[in-house]
Amino acid sequence: MARVAVVRALPLAARLPLGDFLPLVRVSYSAFLPSSSSSLFSEPLHFRSFFTCRSSEAFPRARATGWPVASVRGFRKTRRRPVARKNPSKERQLELDVKICLEEELPDDPEILSIAEILRLNAPMAMKIAFDGLKDSDYKTRDRTINDVGNFEKVELSIMLCNDNFIRKLNKDWRDEDHATDVLSMSQHIAGFDLPILMLGDIVISVETAARQAEERGHSLLDEIRILLVHGLLHLLGFDHEVSDEAEAEMEKEEEVVLKSLGWKGKGLINSAYDSIADEIQRAEDSDGHYVQEAKKEGSLRFYQPKFKYIFCDMDGTLLNSKSQITPRNALALREAISRGVKVVIATGKTRPAVINALKTVDLVGKNGVASEFSSGVFLQGLLVYGMQGREIYRRNLDPDVCREAFLYSLEHRVPLIGFSQDRCVTLFDDPLIESLHTVYFEPRAEVMPSVEDLLRAKLLFYGTAESVSTSLRPHWSEAVQERARVVQAQADMLEIVPPGTSKGEGVRMLLDHLGAKADEVMAIGDGENDIEMLKLASLGVVLENGVDKAKAVADVTAASNDEDGVADAIYRFAF
Repeated sequence: MARVAVVRALPLAARLPLGDFLPLVRVSYSAFLPSSSSSLFSEPLHFRSFFTCRSSEAFPRARATGWPVASVRGFRKTRRRPVARKNPSKERQLELDVKICLEEELPDDPEILSIAEILRLNAPMAMKIAFDGLKDSDYKTRDRTINDVGNFEKVELSIMLCNDNFIRKLNKDWRDEDHATDVLSMSQHIAGFDLPILMLGDIVISVETAARQAEERGHSLLDEIRILLVHGLLHLLGFDHEVSDEAEAEMEKEEEVVLKSLGWKGKGLINSAYDSIADEIQRAEDSDGHYVQEAKKEGSLRFYQPKFKYIFCDMDGTLLNSKSQITPRNALALREAISRGVKVVIATGKTRPAVINALKTVDLVGKNGVASEFSSGVFLQGLLVYGMQGREIYRRNLDPDVCREAFLYSLEHRVPLIGFSQDRCVTLFDDPLIESLHTVYFEPRAEVMPSVEDLLRAKLLFYGTAESVSTSLRPHWSEAVQERARVVQAQADMLEIVPPGTSKGEGVRMLLDHLGAKADEVMAIGDGENDIEMLKLASLGVVLENGVDKAKAVADVTAASNDEDGVADAIYRFAF
C-alpha cells in the first residue's frame, strides 16, 4: 500500500525502568491489514480483539443517552511462540515496554510530536495504576483472563497516533464499518499459554477526532488523548462496556479512578461521550440513518500530508462566487493549505491588480498570502506570467490588426470592449458594463482612450449579454479572426480574444518549468472553457459543479459549486 515504515532517531517510546528509550516509529497501514502477520512490535500477531466507540443498536442505553461500544474478533494463523519456563523463586522487576508510533502519513505537527513525547512517560504510569487494581478488584463483569501481571517478566503495549483516514480504514477492514472512531483497542493476549511476556496489544488513537472532541469538551488535545489512552487500556485489561449496563457502569467507574489517581483532567470517555452523543449521531448520519462520508473538516489539514506541492486556482466562477466574493470558508481552506506548505498559485484571465484587490478582502495578500507583486502567477489567460519573486517571465500581445478591427466593431455596434495589458484596462467609451469590471470584478478602472492606435493590447474582452455573446459575438469573431487569434469564454456574458497558441494551461506549463516543478505535483481547480488545458495538464483536475460541460468532460473529479465554497471543498476533499 504505502511506503515502508521507517524508524526515526527521536526518543519517543518508553520502557520502565526509565533509562532506555525506543525511537518513535513510523508505521504504514499494511501492518494492520487482516492478511498481515506483523504487529507494531514486529512479533507474530496471534489474536486481536477490537473495541471501539460507534453508533449502534447493540448497546441498550445508547438508544437514549449512551455512546455504544462494539467488539469484533479476528484471528490470524501464525507460528506459536516457544514456551519459556520461569523460575518463580527468582525475584524480578516487571518491565513495562511501551512503543509510541505515528502513522506514516501523519505530518510532523509540533503539538503531536510533543504529545508523543509525553505519552512516553504517561503510558507506563497509566499501566501501573491500572495493573495495581486488577488482582483484588471486585468488578463482576471484567474478563479476568489478565488478572495478575506479576506472573510475567515483561508487558508490551504499543500506542499508535493516526488521522481519521487511517482509523477509518481499520474500521472498514476489521469491523466492516466505514467511518472513523476516536480509539481502537486491539488485543494480542493469548490466554492459557505459559509465556514470560504479556503482549497486551495495540491502542490506536485518531488525533484528528481527538482534537474535535477536545474542543467540544473544553480541554486540551493532550487531555483528550490521555482519556482515550485510559479507555483503550481498560479494554485490553478485560473491561467491555457493551456487555451490559452493569459492565458499562464498572468501566466508567474505573476510568474515573485511573484518571483521578493520575491527576489527569477530564471525565472518562464513557462519561464524556454521553454528554455529546446526540450531536455526534446527528452529524454522522443523514435523515435515513445512513452514514455520511464527509470531506475533511476545517482545521484538520494539520493531520494530513499534502498530496500536491502546488494548487493552481482560477478566480471568476471558481474562487469567486456569483457575487464576485471570496467566502470565509474558501479563505480558511487556502490559509490551511498554505500553512501546510502547499503553494497556491492563481491562474486567471484577470490582471494581477484585480487578483490582489480581490484577495485583500479576505487578508490573503502578502508574504503568507496567496498573491502579491512578488509572487508567481498566470494572468490574462496565460498572456502574462510572473515567476519567482514576481518577475515577468512571459508576455504576449494580440495582432495589432485584430485589435483595430475589434475596436472599430465596438464603435460601430456600440458593444462595450476593453483592452487589457499588464496592469491597465483601456476602452473607447464609457459604459455601465465597463464600469462594473472595476466595481464588481476588481479590475483597474478602464481608461477612455482617444484613438484606436492607443488600444493595442494583450487581450480584448467584449462585454454583453449571454444571448448576444452566443448568438452574435462569438460566431462573428470566431470567423473574423481565423488563425490570427482565438476566442475563449470564461463567463457566459463575456467573450475574450487572445493571441493564437496561448492558453492558461500553457502559462501554467511555462511557470512550472521556470519553478523546476512537475505537472504531477499540481492540483488545478477551475470551471470554464478557458480552464480546460490547465485541468488536463494537472495531476488532478478539479472542476466545480457550476463548470461548463466541456470542462467537466476533461476534469478528474467534481467539487461543489462556487456558491457552495467549491475551492474549500476541493482542498478538504482532494488535496490532502
